[in-house]
Amino acid sequence: MSWIGKLYETYNHAIGLNLPDNNKIMPISHTLQNAHINIVIDINGCFKRASVLEKTQIILPATEKSASRTSGQAPHPLADKIQYVAKDYPSYGGLKKSYFEGYEKQLDDWCSSQQSHPKAIAVYNYISNGNVIKDLVDSKILYVDVNNKLMAYCPVEEDNPSLLYKVLQALPKNKRQNEDEVEIEPGDALICWSVEIEGEPNSDTWTDTTLYQSWIDYDLKNITNTDFCFITGKNNPISVNHPAKLRHTGDKAKLISANDSGGFTFRGRFSDAKQPISISYDVTQKAHNALRWLISRQGFRNDTQVFVSWAVSGKQIPKPLDNVFDLLNDDIEIQEETDDQETIDYSNDIGQNFASNLNKYIAGYSTKLDPNDQIVIMGIDSATPGRMGIIYYRELLASEFFDRIKKWHSDFAWQQRFTVDDKESKKKNAKKTIWPISSPVPRVIADAVYGNVLKSNDTLKKSVIERILPCIVDGRNIPYDLVISAVRRICNRHSFDHWEWER
Repeated sequence: MSWIGKLYETYNHAIGLNLPDNNKIMPISHTLQNAHINIVIDINGCFKRASVLEKTQIILPATEKSASRTSGQAPHPLADKIQYVAKDYPSYGGLKKSYFEGYEKQLDDWCSSQQSHPKAIAVYNYISNGNVIKDLVDSKILYVDVNNKLMAYCPVEEDNPSLLYKVLQALPKNKRQNEDEVEIEPGDALICWSVEIEGEPNSDTWTDTTLYQSWIDYDLKNITNTDFCFITGKNNPISVNHPAKLRHTGDKAKLISANDSGGFTFRGRFSDAKQPISISYDVTQKAHNALRWLISRQGFRNDTQVFVSWAVSGKQIPKPLDNVFDLLNDDIEIQEETDDQETIDYSNDIGQNFASNLNKYIAGYSTKLDPNDQIVIMGIDSATPGRMGIIYYRELLASEFFDRIKKWHSDFAWQQRFTVDDKESKKKNAKKTIWPISSPVPRVIADAVYGNVLKSNDTLKKSVIERILPCIVDGRNIPYDLVISAVRRICNRHSFDHWEWER
């Protein structure tokens, strides 16, 4: 489990980095969610206005259970879906089950504690009035029919239809009452809050760091399940439900999970889920937040497969799967394609210029890191929607890592074909083809080995990239079957377009 220890260390380094607000690592006891409606209230909990949000991702307070919920009642403490926050949702004919009582009780407990926050109290005062749906209908965010029941589609007679019916995911056809209309379920819309306080410029609860800390203090105080943490070696509050949403906000797959205490779950090896591994709440929250942050910043994605490399210190490093042409764009040796492609002289520069610039590029990173700084490369993928596994993991010293990256790009540098914008052309969106000397990225290697087969076989593409990565990071030889397949394809020259054969 060294991966979770390294991510925990990374979090502690990253939290101190001077980064812009939209790039900072997420605090513990919080989760990411797409918000649909913003309701603005005053400090007394009185409604002021509401608006629809388009493609807005927010950080919201979450319990250990709500952060990983898939079904059933597990309310977020503050921002949540209409079926949780609207007391009057059932009276307006809401089709989903109402979980308002659980949401209200949890928010009340927080607001009644010593860790309460004025903005949370304002939200509690507002939702207790039971007018959420009424206010949204009056604001033309939601619509009701002649029977005062929520409508699943926007009335055609509306001059300025609500954006909610566009931003909220439409119901599948088999769940619609009218197949000819694009229908939504209003209960699925997530509401976030803005509390306007005189003299305070920031009213948005999802960007208020004092509110973050208020919930963290309350949440940690209420975790009573204490046991030995395998990572810190101390007795601390232990996590039962580990976080999900690592690759994106809709990602339900977990790296650590055990949700069945009966039957043949442990095959007689363990009596409960904590025996094989118990991790403190603080550690698992920080480690998963660090991995989520790294993936969003510098992850290499290939369908459900994600690879990420990082320095534990938080310093920048070159990415093993990146295209070196993009990195050395200004200094790389380039030969433009001509009408007669046969005129390309491959002996013109067999890589000397490329190697020189690559050395300078690597040296630039080397000066920023100590040779003994720790570098981690990690790959994850999910076989099912709920389970995720680590498909590749390596820990290297910075000096080792740089040597292997340099060797890969030096050994495999050759003429590569790229199509780029032609800035000299007067035509709009003009392109030109160039042949710079650089190393091929794994996707290009996969294409050379299997060609059009890859277009309809994502599993094969993932497999090739998974097998190429150890060649870059560990210095292994290219798998022999890939070499033979590439040779056999290139020998069949008439099956290629000329540019593809040249590449």
